[in-house]
Amino acid sequence: MPGIWIYAENREHALELLNIGRRLAVKMGTTLSALLAGNHDAAPDYIAHGADEVLLLPPLAPDQSHEAYLPVIVDAAKKADLDVFLCTATARGKEFAARIATRLETGLCSSCVALDYDENGKVLQMQRLAYGGAALQKVTCLRRPVMATIPPRASEPATAQDCRKGHVRELPAPPPSAVKVLERKVKMRETKDITEAKVVVCVGRGFEKPEDLALARQLADALGGEVGCTRPISEENHWLPEELCIGLSGVHVKPDLYLGLGVSGQIQHVTGIRNAKVIAAVNRDESAPIFGVADFGIVGDLYDAAPKLIQELKRGS
Repeated sequence: MPGIWIYAENREHALELLNIGRRLAVKMGTTLSALLAGNHDAAPDYIAHGADEVLLLPPLAPDQSHEAYLPVIVDAAKKADLDVFLCTATARGKEFAARIATRLETGLCSSCVALDYDENGKVLQMQRLAYGGAALQKVTCLRRPVMATIPPRASEPATAQDCRKGHVRELPAPPPSAVKVLERKVKMRETKDITEAKVVVCVGRGFEKPEDLALARQLADALGGEVGCTRPISEENHWLPEELCIGLSGVHVKPDLYLGLGVSGQIQHVTGIRNAKVIAAVNRDESAPIFGVADFGIVGDLYDAAPKLIQELKRGS
Protein backbone atom coordinates (compact mmCIF):
# COMPACT_ATOMS: atom_id res chain seq x y z
CA MET A 1 0.00 0.00 0.00
CA PRO A 2 1.20 3.60 -0.49
CA GLY A 3 3.10 5.00 2.44
CA ILE A 4 6.48 6.18 3.70
CA TRP A 5 9.55 3.96 4.12
CA ILE A 6 12.74 4.69 6.01
CA TYR A 7 16.10 2.89 5.97
CA ALA A 8 19.04 3.58 8.29
CA GLU A 9 22.23 1.75 9.20
CA ASN A 10 21.84 1.97 12.97
CA ARG A 11 19.27 2.65 15.66
CA GLU A 12 20.26 6.27 16.28
CA HIS A 13 19.84 7.22 12.64
CA ALA A 14 16.64 5.18 12.42
CA LEU A 15 15.06 7.11 15.30
CA GLU A 16 15.83 10.40 13.55
CA LEU A 17 14.21 9.20 10.32
CA LEU A 18 11.25 7.77 12.26
CA ASN A 19 10.64 11.23 13.72
CA ILE A 20 10.64 12.82 10.26
CA GLY A 21 8.62 10.00 8.70
CA ARG A 22 6.03 9.98 11.47
CA ARG A 23 5.41 13.71 11.04
CA LEU A 24 4.91 13.31 7.30
CA ALA A 25 2.75 10.21 7.72
CA VAL A 26 0.42 11.94 10.18
CA LYS A 27 0.09 14.96 7.91
CA MET A 28 -0.78 12.78 4.91
CA GLY A 29 -2.82 10.17 6.78
CA THR A 30 -0.63 7.34 5.56
CA THR A 31 1.55 4.59 7.07
CA LEU A 32 5.21 4.53 8.07
CA SER A 33 7.38 1.46 7.53
CA ALA A 34 10.97 0.87 8.64
CA LEU A 35 13.42 -1.49 6.97
CA LEU A 36 15.48 -3.39 9.53
CA ALA A 37 18.62 -5.42 8.87
CA GLY A 38 20.67 -7.21 11.48
CA ASN A 39 19.09 -7.28 14.93
CA HIS A 40 15.49 -8.31 14.30
CA ASP A 41 14.79 -8.08 18.04
CA ALA A 42 14.74 -4.29 17.56
CA ALA A 43 11.42 -4.45 15.67
CA PRO A 44 9.23 -3.68 18.76
CA ASP A 45 11.51 -0.74 19.54
CA TYR A 46 10.99 0.70 16.06
CA ILE A 47 7.22 0.28 16.42
CA ALA A 48 7.27 2.03 19.79
CA HIS A 49 9.10 4.94 18.18
CA GLY A 50 6.61 5.46 15.37
CA ALA A 51 6.74 2.68 12.77
CA ASP A 52 3.43 1.14 11.75
CA GLU A 53 5.29 -1.71 10.09
CA VAL A 54 8.79 -3.17 10.32
CA LEU A 55 10.15 -4.93 7.25
CA LEU A 56 12.80 -7.46 8.23
CA LEU A 57 15.71 -7.99 5.86
CA PRO A 58 16.98 -11.59 6.18
CA PRO A 59 20.53 -12.20 7.43
CA LEU A 60 23.17 -12.25 4.71
CA ALA A 61 25.38 -15.22 3.96
CA PRO A 62 29.05 -14.75 4.95
CA ASP A 63 30.07 -14.19 1.33
CA GLN A 64 27.28 -11.70 0.57
CA SER A 65 27.81 -7.94 0.58
CA HIS A 66 25.26 -5.37 1.74
CA GLU A 67 24.27 -4.62 -1.85
CA ALA A 68 22.60 -8.05 -2.01
CA TYR A 69 19.61 -6.37 -0.36
CA LEU A 70 19.07 -4.04 -3.33
CA PRO A 71 16.82 -6.31 -5.47
CA VAL A 72 14.82 -7.33 -2.39
CA ILE A 73 14.16 -3.73 -1.36
CA VAL A 74 13.43 -2.56 -4.90
CA ASP A 75 10.98 -5.39 -5.57
CA ALA A 76 9.15 -4.76 -2.28
CA ALA A 77 9.05 -1.00 -2.94
CA LYS A 78 7.53 -1.50 -6.39
CA LYS A 79 4.82 -3.75 -5.01
CA ALA A 80 4.05 -1.28 -2.21
CA ASP A 81 3.70 1.67 -4.63
CA LEU A 82 5.42 4.00 -2.16
CA ASP A 83 4.92 7.72 -1.71
CA VAL A 84 8.21 8.57 0.04
CA PHE A 85 11.47 6.70 0.74
CA LEU A 86 13.99 8.24 3.17
CA CYS A 87 17.56 7.08 3.85
CA THR A 88 20.34 8.42 6.06
CA ALA A 89 22.96 10.48 4.21
CA THR A 90 25.95 8.44 5.34
CA ALA A 91 28.50 7.27 2.77
CA ARG A 92 26.78 3.90 2.43
CA GLY A 93 23.29 5.37 2.74
CA LYS A 94 23.80 7.84 -0.11
CA GLU A 95 25.20 5.16 -2.39
CA PHE A 96 22.42 2.75 -1.45
CA ALA A 97 19.71 5.37 -2.02
CA ALA A 98 21.14 6.30 -5.44
CA ARG A 99 21.07 2.68 -6.56
CA ILE A 100 17.51 2.21 -5.33
CA ALA A 101 16.37 5.44 -7.04
CA THR A 102 17.90 4.29 -10.33
CA ARG A 103 16.09 0.97 -10.17
CA LEU A 104 12.80 2.65 -9.24
CA GLU A 105 13.32 5.23 -12.02
CA THR A 106 12.69 8.13 -9.70
CA GLY A 107 14.54 11.22 -8.48
CA LEU A 108 16.66 11.60 -5.37
CA CYS A 109 17.31 14.72 -3.26
CA SER A 110 20.69 14.09 -1.64
CA SER A 111 21.60 15.53 1.78
CA CYS A 112 18.16 17.09 2.27
CA VAL A 113 18.17 19.55 5.21
CA ALA A 114 14.40 20.16 5.35
CA LEU A 115 11.27 18.66 3.85
CA ASP A 116 7.54 19.16 4.20
CA TYR A 117 4.38 19.05 2.12
CA ASP A 118 3.11 22.22 0.45
CA GLU A 119 0.04 24.08 1.61
CA ASN A 120 -2.17 21.79 -0.46
CA GLY A 121 -0.63 18.71 1.15
CA LYS A 122 0.14 17.11 -2.19
CA VAL A 123 3.72 17.99 -3.19
CA LEU A 124 6.69 17.16 -0.98
CA GLN A 125 9.05 20.12 -1.02
CA MET A 126 12.68 19.41 -0.12
CA GLN A 127 15.58 21.74 0.57
CA ARG A 128 19.32 21.27 0.30
CA LEU A 129 22.33 23.56 0.39
CA ALA A 130 23.57 25.13 -2.84
CA TYR A 131 26.39 27.45 -3.96
CA GLY A 132 28.71 26.30 -1.21
CA GLY A 133 26.04 26.72 1.45
CA ALA A 134 25.26 30.32 0.50
CA ALA A 135 21.73 29.42 -0.63
CA LEU A 136 18.98 26.86 -0.16
CA GLN A 137 17.78 24.97 -3.20
CA LYS A 138 14.14 23.88 -3.23
CA VAL A 139 13.57 20.53 -4.90
CA THR A 140 10.38 18.73 -5.88
CA CYS A 141 10.10 15.34 -7.53
CA LEU A 142 7.27 14.56 -9.92
CA ARG A 143 7.88 10.80 -9.85
CA ARG A 144 6.94 8.37 -7.11
CA PRO A 145 8.32 7.44 -4.74
CA VAL A 146 9.95 10.70 -3.73
CA MET A 147 13.40 9.79 -2.40
CA ALA A 148 15.73 11.79 -0.15
CA THR A 149 18.78 11.22 2.00
CA ILE A 150 18.83 13.01 5.37
CA PRO A 151 22.13 13.92 7.09
CA PRO A 152 22.68 12.45 10.56
CA ARG A 153 21.54 14.72 13.40
CA ALA A 154 19.33 16.75 11.06
CA SER A 155 16.39 15.84 13.30
CA GLU A 156 15.75 15.01 16.91
CA PRO A 157 15.20 11.28 17.51
CA ALA A 158 11.64 10.03 17.84
CA THR A 159 10.34 9.45 21.36
CA ALA A 160 8.82 6.14 22.38
CA GLN A 161 5.07 5.87 22.87
CA ASP A 162 3.51 3.23 25.08
CA CYS A 163 1.05 0.74 23.63
CA ARG A 164 1.76 1.56 19.99
CA LYS A 165 0.69 -1.27 17.72
CA GLY A 166 2.29 -2.35 14.49
CA HIS A 167 3.13 -5.45 12.58
CA VAL A 168 6.29 -7.14 11.40
CA ARG A 169 6.84 -8.64 7.96
CA GLU A 170 9.88 -10.56 6.77
CA LEU A 171 11.10 -9.85 3.26
CA PRO A 172 12.35 -12.72 1.07
CA ALA A 173 15.97 -13.81 1.05
CA PRO A 174 18.19 -11.98 -1.45
CA PRO A 175 18.99 -13.80 -4.69
CA PRO A 176 22.55 -14.91 -5.50
CA SER A 177 24.80 -11.99 -6.29
CA ALA A 178 27.75 -11.68 -8.66
CA VAL A 179 29.57 -9.80 -5.89
CA LYS A 180 31.19 -12.07 -3.31
CA VAL A 181 32.95 -11.11 -0.11
CA LEU A 182 36.32 -12.87 -0.03
CA GLU A 183 37.67 -11.42 3.19
CA ARG A 184 36.63 -9.01 5.93
CA LYS A 185 39.10 -6.83 7.80
CA VAL A 186 38.55 -4.43 10.65
CA LYS A 187 39.41 -0.92 9.51
CA MET A 188 41.73 0.81 11.91
CA ARG A 189 40.53 4.36 12.53
CA GLU A 190 42.02 7.12 14.59
CA THR A 191 38.64 8.53 15.57
CA LYS A 192 34.98 7.73 15.68
CA ASP A 193 32.58 8.99 13.04
CA ILE A 194 32.85 12.77 13.52
CA THR A 195 29.31 13.30 12.23
CA GLU A 196 28.19 11.76 15.54
CA ALA A 197 30.54 13.79 17.75
CA LYS A 198 29.15 16.32 20.23
CA VAL A 199 32.44 18.25 20.10
CA VAL A 200 34.71 18.63 17.07
CA VAL A 201 38.19 20.16 17.17
CA CYS A 202 39.14 21.01 13.60
CA VAL A 203 42.71 21.19 12.30
CA GLY A 204 43.56 23.81 9.68
CA ARG A 205 46.55 25.12 7.74
CA GLY A 206 47.80 26.89 10.85
CA PHE A 207 49.47 23.64 11.94
CA GLU A 208 53.06 23.57 10.75
CA LYS A 209 53.85 19.83 10.90
CA PRO A 210 51.93 16.57 11.44
CA GLU A 211 53.50 15.94 14.85
CA ASP A 212 51.76 19.06 16.11
CA LEU A 213 48.35 17.46 15.58
CA ALA A 214 48.85 15.95 19.02
CA LEU A 215 47.79 19.35 20.37
CA ALA A 216 44.41 19.03 18.67
CA ARG A 217 43.99 15.46 19.92
CA GLN A 218 44.80 16.48 23.48
CA LEU A 219 42.31 19.34 23.29
CA ALA A 220 39.65 17.06 21.80
CA ASP A 221 40.21 14.51 24.58
CA ALA A 222 39.93 17.23 27.21
CA LEU A 223 36.61 18.32 25.67
CA GLY A 224 35.34 14.77 25.16
CA GLY A 225 35.27 15.26 21.40
CA GLU A 226 36.83 14.17 18.11
CA VAL A 227 39.35 15.66 15.68
CA GLY A 228 38.35 16.81 12.19
CA CYS A 229 40.23 18.74 9.53
CA THR A 230 40.01 20.99 6.50
CA ARG A 231 40.55 19.78 2.93
CA PRO A 232 44.24 20.81 2.65
CA ILE A 233 45.14 18.76 5.72
CA SER A 234 43.64 15.54 4.35
CA GLU A 235 43.95 15.93 0.58
CA GLU A 236 47.14 17.94 0.12
CA ASN A 237 49.23 17.10 3.19
CA HIS A 238 47.71 13.66 3.85
CA TRP A 239 48.11 14.19 7.59
CA LEU A 240 44.63 12.86 8.39
CA PRO A 241 42.25 10.49 6.55
CA GLU A 242 39.70 11.92 4.11
CA GLU A 243 36.73 10.80 6.22
CA LEU A 244 37.74 13.46 8.76
CA CYS A 245 37.56 16.27 6.20
CA ILE A 246 34.76 18.74 6.93
CA GLY A 247 33.19 20.86 4.22
CA LEU A 248 31.28 21.02 0.98
CA SER A 249 33.08 18.02 -0.53
CA GLY A 250 33.59 16.30 2.83
CA VAL A 251 31.35 15.54 5.79
CA HIS A 252 28.86 17.89 7.43
CA VAL A 253 28.95 18.00 11.20
CA LYS A 254 26.42 19.22 13.75
CA PRO A 255 28.23 19.25 17.10
CA ASP A 256 27.29 21.15 20.21
CA LEU A 257 30.73 22.78 19.95
CA TYR A 258 33.01 23.24 16.94
CA LEU A 259 36.49 24.60 17.65
CA GLY A 260 38.68 25.52 14.67
CA LEU A 261 42.44 25.71 15.23
CA GLY A 262 44.29 27.53 12.49
CA VAL A 263 41.25 27.29 10.21
CA SER A 264 40.83 30.19 7.79
CA GLY A 265 37.10 29.57 7.29
CA GLN A 266 36.60 29.50 3.53
CA ILE A 267 32.99 29.04 2.42
CA GLN A 268 33.65 25.46 1.30
CA HIS A 269 34.58 24.55 4.87
CA VAL A 270 31.96 26.69 6.60
CA THR A 271 29.25 24.84 4.67
CA GLY A 272 30.11 21.73 6.68
CA ILE A 273 29.84 23.41 10.10
CA ARG A 274 26.88 25.74 9.66
CA ASN A 275 24.64 23.56 11.85
CA ALA A 276 27.03 23.54 14.82
CA LYS A 277 25.35 24.99 17.91
CA VAL A 278 28.46 26.94 18.96
CA ILE A 279 31.39 27.83 16.70
CA ALA A 280 34.70 28.92 18.23
CA ALA A 281 37.99 29.63 16.49
CA VAL A 282 41.66 30.36 17.09
CA ASN A 283 43.55 32.12 14.30
CA ARG A 284 46.46 34.57 14.10
CA ASP A 285 44.78 36.52 11.31
CA GLU A 286 42.12 38.82 12.78
CA SER A 287 40.55 39.19 9.32
CA ALA A 288 40.19 35.41 8.79
CA PRO A 289 36.70 34.56 7.43
CA ILE A 290 36.15 32.07 10.25
CA PHE A 291 35.62 34.96 12.67
CA GLY A 292 32.68 36.07 10.55
CA VAL A 293 30.73 32.94 11.52
CA ALA A 294 32.26 32.25 14.94
CA ASP A 295 30.36 32.81 18.18
CA PHE A 296 33.66 33.05 20.05
CA GLY A 297 37.12 33.79 18.70
CA ILE A 298 40.70 34.11 19.85
CA VAL A 299 43.05 36.15 17.69
CA GLY A 300 46.35 34.49 18.48
CA ASP A 301 48.80 31.68 17.81
CA LEU A 302 47.23 28.23 18.20
CA TYR A 303 50.56 27.00 19.59
CA ASP A 304 50.07 29.40 22.46
CA ALA A 305 46.29 29.20 22.86
CA ALA A 306 45.76 25.42 22.60
CA PRO A 307 48.08 24.43 25.50
CA LYS A 308 46.48 27.08 27.69
CA LEU A 309 42.99 25.80 26.85
CA ILE A 310 44.07 22.24 27.63
CA GLN A 311 45.56 23.35 30.94
CA GLU A 312 42.40 25.21 31.96
CA LEU A 313 40.16 22.29 31.00
CA LYS A 314 42.27 19.86 33.04
CA ARG A 315 42.26 22.26 35.96
CA GLY A 316 38.48 22.55 35.83
CA SER A 317 37.86 18.79 35.59
